[in-house]
Amino acid sequence: MFNLPNLPYAYDALEPTMSAKTLHLHHDKHHAAYVKALNEILSEASQPAASLEDVIRHSAGGGSGAAKLFNNAAQTWNHAFFWEAMSPKTAGPGADLQAAIQSSFGGLAQFREAFIKEGVAHFGSGWVWLVAEGGKLSVKATHDAHDTVTERAVSPLIVCDLWEHAYYLDYQNDRKAYLEAWFDALPNWAFAASQLAAANGNGLPWYFAAPTATAKAA
Repeated sequence: MFNLPNLPYAYDALEPTMSAKTLHLHHDKHHAAYVKALNEILSEASQPAASLEDVIRHSAGGGSGAAKLFNNAAQTWNHAFFWEAMSPKTAGPGADLQAAIQSSFGGLAQFREAFIKEGVAHFGSGWVWLVAEGGKLSVKATHDAHDTVTERAVSPLIVCDLWEHAYYLDYQNDRKAYLEAWFDALPNWAFAASQLAAANGNGLPWYFAAPTATAKAA
């Protein structure tokens, strides 16, 4: 069974960009609900799971029953990655990540513009990612629960949640203002750098915590 991960910072640590009220709702209600549903589906199916990544890959593209499992598994993973992709203190990209951004986008300002533009243009719920693939960085958006786990050659570096529950309390329907404020204050560049290093064969990428015998109450 999978556990709801704790936030890697206090609920008010991301203010004023992201309020404690939003984080409580987002983590304690939305994320917890995905974890609870995921565990219930796996329990009902008596389906053992070696890792959350395996659950996502095996349920992707399946029938109606698999779709429910995929949606809850992927959303459990996406939110945990999102928490790690933010930091109360951001010092900007390090040298290697900055060089990769420069090579792929022409500079941090151009990357910022591409990231925000992709997020604003995305219709409906989803996620906007900075990914590494084939030695280059790019920005991509995914719909609903879809992520990069099923794409073996794609390594996610950072992500921003585009579902309305991620920003509506703080920004109402102004997704652009949310993305601009988020990009300027919250990306965990150190985490992104470690993900890039792993993509280049130096170290391991981030994984969701392995399942335990008994899940915490969600």
